[in-house]
Amino acid sequence: MDTFARDGLRFDVRDHRPAEPAAGAPVAVLLHGFPQDGSAYDAVAALLTAAGVRALAPDQRGYSPGARPAGRRAYAVPELVADVVALLDAAGVPRAHVVGHDWGGSVAWAFAARHPERTASLTALSTPHPAALRAGLRHGAQALRSSYVLGFQVPLLPERVLLARGGAALRRSLTRSGLEPALADRYVARMREPGALAGGLAWYRALPVTTGGGTGTVRVPTTYLTGRRDPFFAPASVAATREHVAAPYTHVDLGTDHWLPEHRPADVAAAVLAHVR
Repeated sequence: MDTFARDGLRFDVRDHRPAEPAAGAPVAVLLHGFPQDGSAYDAVAALLTAAGVRALAPDQRGYSPGARPAGRRAYAVPELVADVVALLDAAGVPRAHVVGHDWGGSVAWAFAARHPERTASLTALSTPHPAALRAGLRHGAQALRSSYVLGFQVPLLPERVLLARGGAALRRSLTRSGLEPALADRYVARMREPGALAGGLAWYRALPVTTGGGTGTVRVPTTYLTGRRDPFFAPASVAATREHVAAPYTHVDLGTDHWLPEHRPADVAAAVLAHVR
């Protein structure tokens, strides 16, 4: 499959299949963050398919050209989770190993908490459990690390600033966080497509209008991979994540930055394959 649909929206998806697929082979769903797309997982997917795992990497809501609805409520977390359900249904997959990085990590945490019957395991990359993140915003250094989110709430101005001079400000923010220039250029080019950056920022703008009780306790086997040099998530938020998992849990602290799918694909794939085995 290369697309799937939900509520009149059409999502692009990279369907990475093993060379010799077996009936009933395990499936992993790979959810990207901002301002990535499904290609962020290309190296991870190659390792998974070599081990016999099918890997589905969608371009999520706001990133797929056919799935950029207007209004911030369309990007609330329940909608993002329902998109993953639609992907699994379209692929005929009853249960998957769910992987999420950055904003995709928030969706992965929420999906695992709300749909444990469809989650074989969770591998969260960089992003703490949302409840741990909220606590950090109230009581610790997380508020400073997340201060940019407030700026994204302003209508239109962030798009103008980030995309001025060919996206120079967005490119600079990506490279400062550790992403190499070639990948930064690729993601900036995608964000310059009509409506793409507004769609990506809508995830942040939907935070004040998201309802549904937040993300509860996760009750599936979970591995949480973090980068020691990640500028976006405070150590206290990372440590508090353990409190929100009532299942086998492993935290892997890597000596790297925020961009785990791109920079540490072998570690990401190994975590997923440990759950598969």
